[in-house]
Amino acid sequence: MKLGELIEELGGTLQQGSAQSEIEYVSSYEQAVPVSLVFAETSDAASQALQSGAGAIVLRSGLVGTYPEGPAIVEAPQPRLWFARADKLLNPLASGKGIHPTAAVSRTAVLGEKVAIEANAVVGEDVFIGDGTHIGAGAVLGTAITIGKNCHIYPRAVLYPGVTLGDRVVVHAGAILGADGFGYVRDSRTGAYTQFPQQGTLVIEDDVEIGANSTIDRGALKQTRIGRGTKIDNLVHIGHNCDIGEDVIVVALTGISGSCTVGNGAVIAGQVGIGDHAHIGPGVILGGQAGVLSGKTVTNEGLKPGTVLWGTPARPLKQVLRELAVVARLAKKPRPETKD
Repeated sequence: MKLGELIEELGGTLQQGSAQSEIEYVSSYEQAVPVSLVFAETSDAASQALQSGAGAIVLRSGLVGTYPEGPAIVEAPQPRLWFARADKLLNPLASGKGIHPTAAVSRTAVLGEKVAIEANAVVGEDVFIGDGTHIGAGAVLGTAITIGKNCHIYPRAVLYPGVTLGDRVVVHAGAILGADGFGYVRDSRTGAYTQFPQQGTLVIEDDVEIGANSTIDRGALKQTRIGRGTKIDNLVHIGHNCDIGEDVIVVALTGISGSCTVGNGAVIAGQVGIGDHAHIGPGVILGGQAGVLSGKTVTNEGLKPGTVLWGTPARPLKQVLRELAVVARLAKKPRPETKD
């Protein structure tokens, strides 16, 4: 792809070099070659980038006073973002070649144009798959599923009946979408448990990415929803009836119990545990291993933007560190002597 084509798609200003320069992929400084692109956001990084063998470098305006001869230079307000978006254009997800003869596709399934279905995948009745979507080997799609355009379902992912995916959704290997939620009613007389109906739906909106071996449960009587642009890491569990907002980050080994809400732009770090019916406000940042108790509401109200909440129950990190310092001082105090 020519550098000028990337600039036309992504913006930025060509400060040096030719728009006809051929760029094939992105790379690190150490692995840079004349057909690769690197980025820099700091002065030190810019120095390394300019000394590399890259054919093109994207950086912020004013980061470097003068440019040495050689590489093409693109200036952009957010070089890292420009670099990441360039990679999407240079390295699109693999497109398939039709339907593999070993795939089991129901006669009632409706497939858009340029849909690819790999070996041993199963597509159930009344499934709709949008244009350009790729279904990996061994993936299983239950009945009455709707999948939008240009989605990528990796091998051995499982979508239960009635799940809806928007456009450009990525579901990595082993993920399970729409499983029954963990909801039971206990007989107070015998102690036996009966499953509460799990007949709701799961809606995944546009541009969501779901990591390998993650599980998102369907709603019990209503829907579980994952908002547009949210990114979910590997080994995450989201319970039934949850409503996760837009552009949320959920990192590996996090568990979100049923009927929770998470506001737009929240960041939930690794190994966070959230009890049922809890509410996480927009933009809240929960640090690794933080805990939110059932029914509690956590917001940024009264806090500076970017404040990290930590501990159980989750509270501002500075507060937690002060509390730990007090406990440490108390532990060092000599105990009063006691008489026998």
